[in-house]
Amino acid sequence: MIKLAIIQLRTELEQSETMAKAEAMIRKAAQNGAEIVVLPEMFNCPYDGAYFRRFASEDTPRELSRWARENAVLLIGGSTPELSDGKLYNTCFVFDETGRQLARHRKAHLFDVDLPGMRYRESESFTPGDEITTFETRFGTMGAAICFDIRFPELFRAMARRGAQVIFLPAQFNQKTGPAHWELSLRARAVDNECFVIGASAAKYAGFAYESWGHSMAVDPFGTVLAAADDTEQIVYADIDLDRIRNVRRQLPTFLHLREELYEVAT
Repeated sequence: MIKLAIIQLRTELEQSETMAKAEAMIRKAAQNGAEIVVLPEMFNCPYDGAYFRRFASEDTPRELSRWARENAVLLIGGSTPELSDGKLYNTCFVFDETGRQLARHRKAHLFDVDLPGMRYRESESFTPGDEITTFETRFGTMGAAICFDIRFPELFRAMARRGAQVIFLPAQFNQKTGPAHWELSLRARAVDNECFVIGASAAKYAGFAYESWGHSMAVDPFGTVLAAADDTEQIVYADIDLDRIRNVRRQLPTFLHLREELYEVAT
């Protein structure tokens, strides 16, 4: 059994305040026995185009590495603005218990939408990533995606086909998409691939231009919600039993009965 903690953090306008709070919450989770800790999307940067470049810093990955090492946890570092060769990415860094970087996932599908009363163009700030991200841990193979990536089941199937038993999704669904699709999407991807899906959301910042939905949750391979939050700042704990994957796939072996040769006609 693996004890997992989701840090549902409210991002502040002062980065130093947010970083101090994140460090304290990670330390508390580790003290409570968490072996894996997950942060939300843009955990250290307000989710607004006016802040992304200003808050991009090489210090953040270094701090994530230190937090992982000092607390001896596998740290899924939510996401942070990453500036590389003049391009800005929405990036999730992953560090093991020694502080070694295991993976870097750059958000592949950018949030460009026209919803009633809401227009958002993430592509005006970010460059999309172009990699499918899985990584090896002492617990087994795992995967990472970010927020809008979840609406593309092909990405999740690819991670599962590469052996990912747990897929982490740092996110910030909003007050329109959250009630409609957040839980539905997490449970659907878990059921599709008969694996664990962990949705780590930021807490709601009431009155900010972009209000996150919150409601972080852990979902098992049968689509059962193991633990869930409301929209406030908190730590959510869940126990992950990887044997559950084998049991579900034995009882309802849809993932094991894929017919890849048939699906090729759809490409």
